Amino acid sequence: MKSNSYLLLILIILLFSGISTAQNAKQPFKLDDLRKLVGLSSPKISPDGKSIAVIVSRRDWEKDKSSQEIDLIKIKEDTFRSITYKREDLSHLSWSPDGSKLAFISKDADSKKSQIFIMRMDGGDPVCITKSKTGISEYTWSPNGEKIAFVAQDTVPNPKEIKHHEDAFQVTDNNYMVRAAVQPWHLWIVPAEGGQAKQITKGSFSLCTDQETISPLVWSPDGKEILFQKFPDVWEGNSWHSLIAEVDTNGGEIKTVIKDEGSGQPKYSSDGKTLAFMRPRNGDQNNGNAVYTEADGKIIDATAELARNINNYLWLPDGKSLLLAGEKGTGSVLWRQPLKGNAELLKLGDVEAGGGSISISNNGIIAFIGSTPDHPSELYVLPSINGTAKRLTNFNAFVDSLALGKTESISWKGPDGYDEDGVLTYPVDFKAGNKYPLALVIHGGPEGASTVGFSSLPQLLAAKGFFVFQPNYRGSTNLGDAYQHAIFRNTGEGPGKDVMAGLEKVERLGVIDTARIGISGWSYGGYMTSWLNGYYPDKWKAAVEGAALNDWVMDYIIAYYQTDDLYFFGGSPWVEKYWDIWREQSPIVLAKNVKAPTLIMGDAGDPNVPIVNSYEMYHALRDDGVNTEFFVYPADTHFPGDIVRTTDVFKKWIDWLVKYVK
Repeated sequence: MKSNSYLLLILIILLFSGISTAQNAKQPFKLDDLRKLVGLSSPKISPDGKSIAVIVSRRDWEKDKSSQEIDLIKIKEDTFRSITYKREDLSHLSWSPDGSKLAFISKDADSKKSQIFIMRMDGGDPVCITKSKTGISEYTWSPNGEKIAFVAQDTVPNPKEIKHHEDAFQVTDNNYMVRAAVQPWHLWIVPAEGGQAKQITKGSFSLCTDQETISPLVWSPDGKEILFQKFPDVWEGNSWHSLIAEVDTNGGEIKTVIKDEGSGQPKYSSDGKTLAFMRPRNGDQNNGNAVYTEADGKIIDATAELARNINNYLWLPDGKSLLLAGEKGTGSVLWRQPLKGNAELLKLGDVEAGGGSISISNNGIIAFIGSTPDHPSELYVLPSINGTAKRLTNFNAFVDSLALGKTESISWKGPDGYDEDGVLTYPVDFKAGNKYPLALVIHGGPEGASTVGFSSLPQLLAAKGFFVFQPNYRGSTNLGDAYQHAIFRNTGEGPGKDVMAGLEKVERLGVIDTARIGISGWSYGGYMTSWLNGYYPDKWKAAVEGAALNDWVMDYIIAYYQTDDLYFFGGSPWVEKYWDIWREQSPIVLAKNVKAPTLIMGDAGDPNVPIVNSYEMYHALRDDGVNTEFFVYPADTHFPGDIVRTTDVFKKWIDWLVKYVK
C-alpha cells in the first residue's frame, strides 16, 4: 500500500513536471511571427526634448496592408499614446520650431494624394494645408514657423494630347519600365496655416528623381533663401551629378552654393555660420559618403580621420560638432564628430542604431530607432552625448519569449591582406559536439553591411537547425574606404574570395557539416550567389538567388541607375577599353558550371535589378539540366514589401535550403 502510494506520487510529480517543462519551453521564431513584428520610423524629438513622435506600423495579414499611427511618447513620464486615427501612407514627421505643432505627410481622403497635415499639440484634429495635384514628396518649416517649403512633381503639360495617344516619349537615361515622360519635381512654399501655394523653381532640372532620391529643404537662418539638392534631371542614374543650389523664397535666379558633383543633404549649424553636406569622399563613388563643412568659403572633410562611409548625420546643438551614423565592423553605431579632431563613439551598449533614424532636441537629447541581437526595432533615447541608451517602447515584446539563435561577430584575415568580418547565428537547438548545416545569407548593395542587430531571416533559418553566416565583403560599408573601394574593377572574384575566406574561418570552428552548405542572397547578395554558384560549383548543396544581377551589360542598359554603374568599371561596356571586364564579371558567364539545385525569385516590375536578369539565368540553368525553379511576384518593387509576399519569399527560401541542404 505504501509502495503504491509512493509510485502514484512519483507519477503525479513526473506528470506535472512534464507539463511545467512543456509550458516553460520556448518556441522558436516562426514565419507566422513575421506578421506580428511592429515597425517604427521617422522618430522626431520635440525641440524641448520632452516628447518624441514616431510612426508605428502594424501588419494586417487579412488585408495584406500595414495600419499606421503616430504615437507620442512623453520621456519623463514614460508614457505614450496614439495621436492619429486611420491615416494612410504616413511619413515625414516634423515639429514646428516652437514645438506647438506637429506636421506629417499622409494620404488625403479628398485628393487621394499625399499632402501635408498639421496638428496642434494643445488639441484638435490634423488640418490639411496643401492641395497638390501630384502629391508631396518633402517639406520643411521656415525658421519662424509661419511657412512651409515643399517639393511636388509638375503636372503633365499636355494631358489632352496624351489622352489622344500622342504620347511617345524620348529615351534618354530612363529604365525600361518607364511608360510615360516623367515630369520634374520643384520647390513650392505655402503658409503654415494653409492657403495658396506658390511655385518657386521651374525648369528641366529636378529636386527629386524617378526613384525618389530627394534632399531635405533647408531655409537660411534669416528665412530669405532655401537650399536644396539640384539634380540635372529626373533620372536616378544621373543623380550623382547633383550639386547644392540656393533660391530666394520669392523666386528668381538659382545660385550654385556647392558645385562639387555628388553633393547633397545640406544642413546649417544651429548658429547658421557653417553649412554641412554629404558627398562621396573626394568625389569618388567607390568611396563612402563623407560629411564636408563649408565656412567662409573654405570646404573641409570633417570626417577625414574616420575615412569610412557615413549613412546619416545631424548637427549637435553646440554648432561645433556633428552626430554621425554608420557601420563599424558588425555594429551600427553613432559618433560625435568635432569639426576639428577625432570622432568618439557613443556608448550604446548592445544596441544597434540601425538605419540612421535619429533626431536631436535643442538641448541635446537624442532619439533613435535601434535593435539588439535578440530584440527587434524599438525607440531609444540618449539623454546626452555621454549618456546611456534607454529603451522607451516595447512593441515587439513577444520576441523576448521566443527561443532565438545566438548571434555573434566573427572576423578573419582575408585575401589581399584585408581584415574582414561577418555575422554568425547559431542554430536554436545548438549542442556542443554536434555538427550542423550552414546557410550563407549574403547582403546586398554592395554598399551595405551585415551587422549583429536582430534579423528575421537568419533567425528563421536558425529555428530550422542551420548555422547562418552573413559575410561582409569588399565593397561593404563597414570597414573603411579602402575596403569599400577595393570592389572597383573587381566586382565578382574579389568579393567571392572574401566570402570564401570567411567561410573557411567558420568551418574551422568545427561545428559545421562541410558537406551540407547552401548559399543565398537578394540583390547584390543574389549577384554574389550567382557568382559563387558558378565559380565554386562543387561547394554548394543548394542556392537561392533573389533579384540577382546576372548580366552587367544588360543591367547597364535597362536598370534605373544606368550610367551610375560606370563607377564600378571606369567606363562604358560599349567602349573597347572596357568591353571585356563588364562581361567577364557577369555571373551569367559561369552558368555552365553550376551544379547545385537553384531557386530563383524576383519581382516582375523591378526597376532596380530588372527581372530579365533572372530569366536569363533560369533558362541557362534549366537548359543545362540543373534542378531549377523560378518564381516571380507581380510587384513593381525590388523586394515584395507586403507581408503576404514577404512571408512567401522567406518560406520558399527556407524550404529550398531545408530540402536540399539539411
